[in-house]
Amino acid sequence: MNYLKLREEQLKSAVREDFFADYKYTQLGNIDFVVAKHNTQGVRTDLFEDDIGDLKSILWAEAKQGNTHDIYESFVQLMLTIGKERSFEHNLPPKYIGAFDAEKFAFIEYHDIQEIFYQNDFNWNVTPSNHDTKEFKQLHDLCQKLLEEKSILFRFKSDSAELKRFIRTNFKITKDISEKISVTKNNFTFVFQKWEAAVKPSINVDWAKVNKAGIISADFFLADLLSRDNRSIKDNLFVVLKRKKYELAKKLDENGFLSYSSVEFKDEQKAYKEFWSIYKRPPQEEYWDYIIERRDLLVPQDIRERKGSFFTPQIWVEKSQQYLADVLGETWQDDYCIWDCCAGTGNLLNGLTNYDNVWASTLDKQDIDVMTDRVNNGWSMPENHIFQFDFLNDEFDKCPDELRQIINDPEKRKKLVVYINPPYAEASNKRTSSGTGANRKGLSETRTRQKYLDLVGRSINELFAQFLIRIYQELQCCKLGQFATLKALCAPNFAKYREVFQAKLEKSFVVPANTFDNVTGKFPIGFFIWDTDKKETFVETISDVFDSTGVPQGTKKICAVSDKQIINKWLHENFDSEGEKIGWLCFVPNDFQNNSGVYITLKPNESDVRESRVTAITKNNFKAISIYLAVRHSIEATWLNDRDQFLYPNDGWQEDFGFQTDCLIYTLFHGQNRISSEVLATDKQSLATNHWIPFTREQVGCKSTFKSNFMNKFLKEFMESHSLNLSDGAQAVYDAGLELWKYYYTQKNSKPDASFYDIRKHFQGVDAKGHMNSSSEDSTYMDLISVLRTRQKALAQKIEQSVYKYGFLK
Repeated sequence: MNYLKLREEQLKSAVREDFFADYKYTQLGNIDFVVAKHNTQGVRTDLFEDDIGDLKSILWAEAKQGNTHDIYESFVQLMLTIGKERSFEHNLPPKYIGAFDAEKFAFIEYHDIQEIFYQNDFNWNVTPSNHDTKEFKQLHDLCQKLLEEKSILFRFKSDSAELKRFIRTNFKITKDISEKISVTKNNFTFVFQKWEAAVKPSINVDWAKVNKAGIISADFFLADLLSRDNRSIKDNLFVVLKRKKYELAKKLDENGFLSYSSVEFKDEQKAYKEFWSIYKRPPQEEYWDYIIERRDLLVPQDIRERKGSFFTPQIWVEKSQQYLADVLGETWQDDYCIWDCCAGTGNLLNGLTNYDNVWASTLDKQDIDVMTDRVNNGWSMPENHIFQFDFLNDEFDKCPDELRQIINDPEKRKKLVVYINPPYAEASNKRTSSGTGANRKGLSETRTRQKYLDLVGRSINELFAQFLIRIYQELQCCKLGQFATLKALCAPNFAKYREVFQAKLEKSFVVPANTFDNVTGKFPIGFFIWDTDKKETFVETISDVFDSTGVPQGTKKICAVSDKQIINKWLHENFDSEGEKIGWLCFVPNDFQNNSGVYITLKPNESDVRESRVTAITKNNFKAISIYLAVRHSIEATWLNDRDQFLYPNDGWQEDFGFQTDCLIYTLFHGQNRISSEVLATDKQSLATNHWIPFTREQVGCKSTFKSNFMNKFLKEFMESHSLNLSDGAQAVYDAGLELWKYYYTQKNSKPDASFYDIRKHFQGVDAKGHMNSSSEDSTYMDLISVLRTRQKALAQKIEQSVYKYGFLK
């Protein structure tokens, strides 16, 4: 069983014959290895091809020839393919996804990774096979630990028998292709999407109106799914199925009678019956609680953002409660009353011991029903401590009497802990800020936002800030334990908010954001404990740091930053509209998360020009511009520093000419130097001459004259005027760059005035969309560029020291 010499298609055929001969094999879009349950009873096989959406897949896999590929990267490529094509929306998800090459085959259960596909603001529209995109690396970072812990790996040479046994045990074949499809925790979101298309239009309701009332189609789906003989088996659902109609939650009318609303079908249940003739219900009882608790996966994205329908991971629930005990004392649950005023289904309250002192409120009646169901199934929370309450709009007189007495008494509020993981949505978005869209309805209209807009400014656009400012202003003296990003502590646009919110920060920790449900990206989320009875302006704090598994990673200093302290203010002071233009700098906001938008070019993107994120580089200011780019890119962005702000420096850099030349050399050979001599002067933003070549034509062996020797001449004169030599690190980069240029000019089709970008593009080529490939088939070039990149990293480490020395970062 030697697959090493097989091409990819041959490999797939061989693996199929050796291990999956008893199963249906097909393709699904760009998922190139799909294993499904085989038709063994002579039933129509064309059901697979004619109705691929109901294909009973067992495995979706990614195949790679050879044995040099990282198996986890193959998984990530498959996930990007699935996410890009939204395969799970049009097809039943499989039990497993997998990845294999000529040496090994790995599997992971689909339900372990399905939440990846519901991430917020993730760009799925990238080429899955390009492993160098930001999105690929982002997804790889998010999934790697999960894959390491959950995947099962077999090697063909040593584990062949075990692999066959695994397939035989877990890829069980049904006797009849026409049996109903079971609904499980793997596929219930897909079945819901199919239900929305098939059954939802037949329900006789005005969806726009019921959505405003907080009722969504998922509630009707759960009523259907959790039913037997056309009757819902969970009576405490917000919507229940009663034979030929739905009934909504009972309530007392104005005369004190118990009443309910009913909803019927438009088509006498024709679509309903056709749909449920395909899917088996109810699911196995072991899935009931999971499906109800994960109702959030069925909530539309805009509602999820607004209402905060996201789980707090249990590891951070436990850690936050430990920190509360450290600050408030071991008996804090007996000594204090606790209110989660955006509780969702109550998972932040898991693990508490004295529920008689706990209240949980939430915006949605459906979440109330879920918590009530949990009480009925053994949760110790008092049912009368669970109540519906819109914290951003309702008055406190709607709270239960006992809680309202605490709210109304300043002394009792000193023994109140508001314990929350608030929703994160913003009233504005990119379209709003660029002037092409309005504030998002429902977020900009909250009573809290309108009340405190003038007081705290634009920070109030963030929903979590609305929660915090109302708590601070109207529940003064309470203790506050809250999860959030670091914006409120360090973002410049929260400076006005910090002038108002003057509570004492007692203790905090930060963790990777992508450990939270449906959150992607590499940035920190923190848990902060505030005492609102103690007045203190936040300046800085030292926060504990934990990795995704809860292992301590030391501490981090978090500092407040105002608009007057940011690096872009310093950049603006170096703008020049008079000097001879030699390029354009595209710049972005001041934190690490935006660094990819900092680059130099001869022609900026139209969007950058439109949003005023461009400034001219002239022969007068290019030193400052190169410092700006080097400072922004010399330190690698991580999840922990992602929100750190680059700052207005002290004056020390002005006399450090070695630092200035280090930054210039670093900029000349950095990937964000997008200067290209191929740009044509087609409009006023374009410049055709490449002034950025640091060598003479004689040094590189070019037979034609360069249009500009400006950079080479400047370097020589600058070094002589300050009696300097390039630092060892800068000289090493310069020498490596020179070797690259010299090799380029040995090529037959080399061009005079070629820039660093042009040379890379020459060897690496571009894909169908015009994006530069990540590597080249020219081994000499790859060796040269590898040396240059290694030396560039060493120079970056030297520059990093000065970044902190001169105050560009704290």
